[in-house]
Amino acid sequence: MNHPEHRMAAALLVACTSLAGSPALAQGVPKDTLVIVSEMGPNSLDTMVPTANDHSRLVVWQTYDRLVSHGTKVLPDGTVTYDASVIVPELAERWEISADKKTYTLFLRKNATFHDGTPVTAKDVKWSFDRAIAAGGFPAVQMAAGSLVKPEQFTVVDTHTFKATFDQPNKLTMPDLAVPVPVIVNSELAKKHATAADPWALEWVSRNDAGGGAYKVESWTPGQQLVFARFDAWKSGALPKLKKVVYRQIASPGTRRALIEKGDVDMSVGLPPKDYAELAKSGKVKVIGVPVQNDLVFLDMNVKMPPFDNPKVREAISYAIPYKEILATALYGRAVPMFGGDPAKPYDPTWPVPIKHGTDLAKAKALLAEAGFPNGFKTTLSFDLSEATVREPTAVLIQESLKKIGVEVSIEKVPGSNWFAQMASKSMPFVIAEFYGWLDYPEYHFFWTFHGGNNSVFNTANYVNPTLDKWIDSARFATNDKVYKEGLQNMVNIVMTELPRIPLYRKFADYAVQPNVKGFEYWFHTHPDFRKMYKE
Repeated sequence: MNHPEHRMAAALLVACTSLAGSPALAQGVPKDTLVIVSEMGPNSLDTMVPTANDHSRLVVWQTYDRLVSHGTKVLPDGTVTYDASVIVPELAERWEISADKKTYTLFLRKNATFHDGTPVTAKDVKWSFDRAIAAGGFPAVQMAAGSLVKPEQFTVVDTHTFKATFDQPNKLTMPDLAVPVPVIVNSELAKKHATAADPWALEWVSRNDAGGGAYKVESWTPGQQLVFARFDAWKSGALPKLKKVVYRQIASPGTRRALIEKGDVDMSVGLPPKDYAELAKSGKVKVIGVPVQNDLVFLDMNVKMPPFDNPKVREAISYAIPYKEILATALYGRAVPMFGGDPAKPYDPTWPVPIKHGTDLAKAKALLAEAGFPNGFKTTLSFDLSEATVREPTAVLIQESLKKIGVEVSIEKVPGSNWFAQMASKSMPFVIAEFYGWLDYPEYHFFWTFHGGNNSVFNTANYVNPTLDKWIDSARFATNDKVYKEGLQNMVNIVMTELPRIPLYRKFADYAVQPNVKGFEYWFHTHPDFRKMYKE
């Protein structure tokens, strides 16, 4: 047990532990090890747990296989990103799709094993898909986006052949197989820890590794540190160059910035926009900034609550938002503006689209008077406290601007642990929120944030429109391009006319990395993919 590699690993863990109280590592970081620092971390190792947070996606992306993945492409600035238009093998080495696109047959690699050495079979795939649906909440809705909705659809043809059938074609089916929900769980291992109250072993898998991906979870101290070790028997891709990845949570952004500037860590994620703007300007480290695909940070007005049930009030508010100041002061320019669109042109059949104006307080006052509120009104603006670095200055700017038209705004800071519950309650009158889709399709964004049939947690505007729902469904299942674009056009026109939601900006996914860190790829979930990264 006293192998040199074990001693090195132990020294590294001691060094990383020192990060909590010291801005420097006690030891140098080996070339085959990557150390990342971030404020946030996972609350679960299992993404199928409905309460799992976004950082659980970081874990399962490295530690579990999906049936398929995406190819990559290079952006104009040289950044490598995943290619949404290209599906490539992962656990499934090939597949067949019937002519009517209602039957998908996937053929698994015959040499793939889970981390404990158990062979991966089609039974594991079916059990995993059944499990994601049974979990309910976010996992089930995510599966539904690709029409993966009931166990009867999934068949084990033989040991290494899996079949899924559908009532109608859905172009989101294959992309939905590549997201961090339908991951393949070691069913025999998980079932050993199932109980009558927890038949899918959600509790045990949330704390233990039951995967077969490129990395194993070597250790996890919630709220502090997660250590990944390469799974040398991985067969679903080229073996990663990094043998170990240490993901360390540090609350202080100043400490995280100091660590990356001094060269004591390899990557710093989740820094404030101000830090990334300054780091990019200084050139000491490499800053990679990619506008998050189909992301939208927005203001939702609860249309079931007065006065936001009045369309004129919603329009008035849209003219009183200090769009430019938010972008400059809260984001330090590290975002794509979603305002000031060309009023002479129709909205494009895509999403998100920029609102066709900017700040006009005189127009806002006039609209409020038309709505019957010449003296304004009082309301509460809520935001997620875990996003306070950007959301709090945004809220203050909005508060100050709305005061100029007679609207008195009280700011409510909702603790991050309660944010999703508050969103689901539909009880907040005025909200700063965000949504970005893993699948880069406008109808996917609408499906998650506006479709009345979902009662989605992301629909904080509480906006339900049966006509809109019909157009969303039409676009989701359209096979004719003309019908598809007509659906998108109508969807966009409805929400930008009714205006339950005011677009603000698309944020950047920012990463600070040492110059010798190579192989970074941007992915739709915005987390680093360790499998392609290495150090020179």
